[in-house]
Amino acid sequence: MSRPSLRLSVDGPVAELALDRPDALNTLTPAFWSEFPSALDEIASTPAVRVLVISSTGRHFTAGMDLAAFGGAAAEPGADRGRHAISRFAHLRALQEIFTRLDRLRIPVLAAVQGGCVGGGVDLVTACDMRYATADAFFVVQETNIAVTADLGTLQRLPGLIAPGLARELVYTGRRMPADEALRAGLVNTVFDDQAALLDGVRGIAAEIAAKSPLAVTGAKAALNHARDFGVEAGLEQVAHWNVSALDSADIAEAIRARGEKREPVFADLPTVQ
Repeated sequence: MSRPSLRLSVDGPVAELALDRPDALNTLTPAFWSEFPSALDEIASTPAVRVLVISSTGRHFTAGMDLAAFGGAAAEPGADRGRHAISRFAHLRALQEIFTRLDRLRIPVLAAVQGGCVGGGVDLVTACDMRYATADAFFVVQETNIAVTADLGTLQRLPGLIAPGLARELVYTGRRMPADEALRAGLVNTVFDDQAALLDGVRGIAAEIAAKSPLAVTGAKAALNHARDFGVEAGLEQVAHWNVSALDSADIAEAIRARGEKREPVFADLPTVQ
């Protein structure tokens, strides 16, 4: 399908999905919510892709939800309020699931943030595995500033990435968190001087991850997520079950052989998602 608000490119094992409406500050329009999952479908069904980078174009990563996306929020005059509430709930859950898919993708997802990451942008990047930023980047839980409770993942994920008290401060005040503070807090891994350096750096990290055994990396993501969601003991059992099968992989022999031969290992792709 055509995706006017996005640009998807694949360079070997690394896919890059860029928000591509710079003149409109990459706001998340109604069309975005069908284009984005369509792109994720394409990425997930391409076994050669081992890492996803989410980037953006222009001065800002995203200014958040486009006002047009709120068009269907109000009930029509005379509409049954109970039925409208059920419809609104289903709509919100569908939007939440779109960003949750980033967390559930079997491959790592790296976010490259320049300029403002506002509102829905924070929902998006907190669902990624890692975040990187330019020196002029900033993060804002904008929903509070427009009398809305953030509802697409920020409130659930941000306290697991930074100190819970700081997360609450950012949410309750709606203030900006600049890149240097985000780095100190652990929200971002690295701050780069500008967008060119950011993209070079993040693509380099993605390539380094992609050179590892995809079975080991996807297993690690599954184990990290499971332990985060269910605790240490359940996580230990989960990874034990995983390695009962995964330790029979040819990747281990190839990694050892390549190290002995002083060359880069060559790993088979993961199987196609059914």
